[in-house]
Amino acid sequence: MPITLKVKDIMDTKVHSLDAGATVAKAIKSMVENKVWSLIVEKRGLPEGVVTERDVLRRCLAKGLDPAKTSVGSIASSPVISIGPEATIRDAMDLMAAKDIRRLFVVEKGKIIGRVTQTELFQSTLSVMETLSSLSDAL
Repeated sequence: MPITLKVKDIMDTKVHSLDAGATVAKAIKSMVENKVWSLIVEKRGLPEGVVTERDVLRRCLAKGLDPAKTSVGSIASSPVISIGPEATIRDAMDLMAAKDIRRLFVVEKGKIIGRVTQTELFQSTLSVMETLSSLSDAL
């Protein structure tokens, strides 16, 4: 019998957002305070993109832009790549590989309810493998 982990089983529900007009400096502060490395960028209350620590480094700092004067909306990745909570972790891995991204946002009924990262996928897969290994050792 196959073991199927779903995205909802491993997703992180700590999803934070910021208005597109906020500064990159404010985004960095929010990431550090909330211990997250990505934020949903909203315009008029609707998700417009995602800003990550890599976006800050590559699209702001590496280009010599001033984080106190640069809007987070101007460096955000768009669109938000999402997946449903009932999708399998295999579906999530395949989508991340196809889109060459490190995180997906989990959407249910049109609302972002969580996110899943490569790290979480790796850790959950490793945990399942360790559990299966210990079961086979016990038999």
